[in-house]
Amino acid sequence: FLMKKFAIALAALLICSPAFAGTIKLSSTIGPVDAGIIPLLAETFKAKTGTEFVIEKAGTGATLEKAKGGDFDMVVVHARALEDKFIAEGYGQNRRDIMYNDFVILGPKDDPAGIKGMKSAAEAFKKIAASDVEFVSRGDMSGTHVAEMNVWKAAGITPDGEKDAWYTVFSLGKLGNGHTTEFTNRRGAYTLMDRATYLTKKNKIDIVPLVEGDPILLNLIAAIEVSPKRFPNVNNKDVVAFVDWLCGDEAQTIIKDFKVDQYGEPLFFPNSDEWNKKHGK
Repeated sequence: FLMKKFAIALAALLICSPAFAGTIKLSSTIGPVDAGIIPLLAETFKAKTGTEFVIEKAGTGATLEKAKGGDFDMVVVHARALEDKFIAEGYGQNRRDIMYNDFVILGPKDDPAGIKGMKSAAEAFKKIAASDVEFVSRGDMSGTHVAEMNVWKAAGITPDGEKDAWYTVFSLGKLGNGHTTEFTNRRGAYTLMDRATYLTKKNKIDIVPLVEGDPILLNLIAAIEVSPKRFPNVNNKDVVAFVDWLCGDEAQTIIKDFKVDQYGEPLFFPNSDEWNKKHGK
């Protein structure tokens, strides 16, 4: 009888203990991991629930491709067309906006293309192409590369890294925006970059934001569950709890305040539906 009582008590302890929580395998776009916001959110949720995290990073295109194998429970990505395709093909479900920042066009301070202060990113890209000055692309179907291609499309230009001498596809672009920014800086070239990467690198580089504020440069970052219908072994239960928490006030406030003291301006802005209903967009 005592043994039975002990076994029941032990089972109850295990079930109630945070250590009994599962592990979330999260595949994320590189920028928010390198900036530190994804690790901070994961650590905060772990402290609350005991949920462990395995975080891998890759460009959005590569992240979604990896998740198609069913080896991840969720993704954090920023390329809407690729996200919608991932869900339409049955690999993902329940896309939810988490945060946003924006892209800027970086270039040398002396600005040989003469784009500084332009309001239209597409017009600035036209000027860069016409000026024959070097532009660096990640070229890896990451969210940043997709955003860049959207601007070229709006400009009516299809740049070609093999034919256009001014257009450089960075061979190590898949390593992320930090490496791409440093490479662009060494070349004294132009590139499209997310603001968080620029802010974390600005004290070590000479290139500066020359064009910003065009709505086409908005960078929406979302969480998507990997479909348990497609992959019954994914840890969907913990993912749902984590994403619900990400969309709530506690996590959204962490996003809002993240490293503002250090950089003097936000790296990311809260953008869940729940936050926007309460606080306005």
